[in-house]
Amino acid sequence: MKTFKYFPNTEKDINEMLEVVGVKSVDDLFKVVPKSIKKTSGFNLGAPLSEHELRENFNSISSKNKILEIYRGAGSYDHITPSIIPYLVKRGEILTSYTPYQPEISQGTLQYIFEFQTMITRLTGLDVANASMYDGATSTAEAVLLALNHTRKDKVLVSETVDPSIVSVIETYARYQDIEVEMIPHQNGATSLKYISQSDNFGAVVVQNPNYFGLVEDYSDFQEVINEKGALFIMNNDPSTLAVIKSPKEYGVDIATGDGQPLGIPLSFGGPYVGYMAVDKKLMRKMPGRIVGMTHDVDGKRGFVLTLQAREQHIRRYKATSNICSNQSLMALWVTIYLSLMGPDGLEKVNEISYTNAHYLKLKLLKTGHFSEVFNDNFIKEFVLRANFDVKKVEKKMLNKGYLFGLPLENNLVMFAATEKLNKAKIDKFVEVLEDALR
Repeated sequence: MKTFKYFPNTEKDINEMLEVVGVKSVDDLFKVVPKSIKKTSGFNLGAPLSEHELRENFNSISSKNKILEIYRGAGSYDHITPSIIPYLVKRGEILTSYTPYQPEISQGTLQYIFEFQTMITRLTGLDVANASMYDGATSTAEAVLLALNHTRKDKVLVSETVDPSIVSVIETYARYQDIEVEMIPHQNGATSLKYISQSDNFGAVVVQNPNYFGLVEDYSDFQEVINEKGALFIMNNDPSTLAVIKSPKEYGVDIATGDGQPLGIPLSFGGPYVGYMAVDKKLMRKMPGRIVGMTHDVDGKRGFVLTLQAREQHIRRYKATSNICSNQSLMALWVTIYLSLMGPDGLEKVNEISYTNAHYLKLKLLKTGHFSEVFNDNFIKEFVLRANFDVKKVEKKMLNKGYLFGLPLENNLVMFAATEKLNKAKIDKFVEVLEDALR
C-alpha cells in the first residue's frame, strides 16, 4: 500500500487497526461498497485552468441544467422560498459549520437553535426537541434506536405507508444493531391497526402522516394499542402540514420526527435538508443530538448553552445515545426564519393553496380519461392515480417539454404533488401538454 508523508498512519498503525476490526486489508474494509461505484483509477482532471477559464468551464456545465415546472413530491416539495432567507443565512456571522461548544462566544448561534427547538415543539405539541439532525430519514431511524433502547426490545413495526427511503435508512441502522424490522400492511392506503394489535414482542411502531401516498391517516386509536404492548409510538410528519392536521401530541405520539425541507428549503438536488426530533419529557435524556437550553449567568442575565451533553458521542463515545455528533444548524436557521416570516396564518395559507391546486390537478387528470382513482380524497398536496399508458415513456416526453412529471410507482401507478407555486392556469397548461404527449 502506498504511504504519504503527511498522513499520520504508518503501515504498522494501519495493520494494527485492521487486526482490531478483523479484516486483512484496506480493500476488505471497503468491500461493502459496490464495485460499480468504486473509483479504481485516477481522476482525469486535465491541465490546470486559470480563474477565468475555470469560471467559464463551470458556467458551461451549469448551463445544462433545466428549469422545470414540478408536479412531483415523494418527500421533497417545491414550496416557495422567501428571498430574504438565503440573504440572511449567508451572512458571515451566521454561515459556519462550527458547533457552539463555547457559549460565551456563541450566544447568537445558540439562541437561534433554541428558537428552532421551540418552534418544533409548538408544531408537534411535544415537550422537548433537539437542535436538528441530518434529515428526516436519519431522525426517524434514530427514533427507532431511542425507542428500542427505552423499551429494551429488538423489533420495530414500520407501516408500509412510510416513505421507502425512510424505511431503507431504518433497515440500514437495524442491520448492524441486530434489530428486526417488520412491515405493517396497509388497507387502501391506511395502516392496519389490527395487525399491530395481533403482533407481539416489538418495542416501537413507525407511521407517517401524511403518509407516502399523500393520505392523511387517522391514528386516533393507535396510541392505546401500542402502549398496551409496551411499545413507543413514532410518527414522521411533513412539518408544513402540522398547521392544518392533528399534531403528534394529539395522537399520543411518544417521538415525532420529520424533515424540515417543506419549510422553505429549496429542492437542491436532495440537500442539504434538516431533520428534527421531538419527544415526550420522559425520553429527553435518551434523545440523540444537541440540545440547547436557556439559563442565567452569575449576573442574572439570560443565556443559552448546550445542555445534557453527557448523552453525546463527544463526551461518552462508547456509551452515547447516538453516534450522530453534529447537527444541521444552518438549515435549522433557514427553517426558523421561514416559520418566523410565515407565522401560523401564513403556514395555513400555504396548505390551503396547495390543497386547492392538488385537488384541481387530480380532477383535471381524471377528466382526460387516461387515469383512474386509487385512494380516497383525504389528501393535502399529494395523491396517487393509476395510468393507462406507458408512464416511463410519457415521463421522458414531459421532461423534454419542461415538466417534472409525477413519480412512477409499481403497477402503473403515478404519484403527483402540487404546491402553492402552481395555479389554475399552469395546471391547465400542464394537462394540455400531457394530452398532446399521449396522442
